[in-house]
Amino acid sequence: MKTSDYDYQLPQELIAQTPVEPRDASRLMVVPRNGGPMQHQTFSELPDFLQAGDVLVFNDSRVIPARLHGRRTGTGGRIELLLLSRQAPGTWRALVRPGRRMRAGATFEIFGES
Repeated sequence: MKTSDYDYQLPQELIAQTPVEPRDASRLMVVPRNGGPMQHQTFSELPDFLQAGDVLVFNDSRVIPARLHGRRTGTGGRIELLLLSRQAPGTWRALVRPGRRMRAGATFEIFGES
């Protein structure tokens, strides 16, 4: 499986810019394991779907503004970097698109905000 298998186009207007108020009014997609029909509910209805023995996992991580756009030095080819985690000052673990063309030692220039 490749990370590109998860690429999809999401229209800008469908990306939430601020949290909904009240917070438990956020949307919840319920996909039954038994193959029943998918349902669209609100997060306040989550307890209705929990059963004894279910486990909830809470993700309290924060998202950083980590998508950078640039051009490869020399060829001018467009690249996109998604920073994943800081390894050391000035060094990041990242996903690069197109990754197959970005080799170790390649240089690039990041665009400023537009």
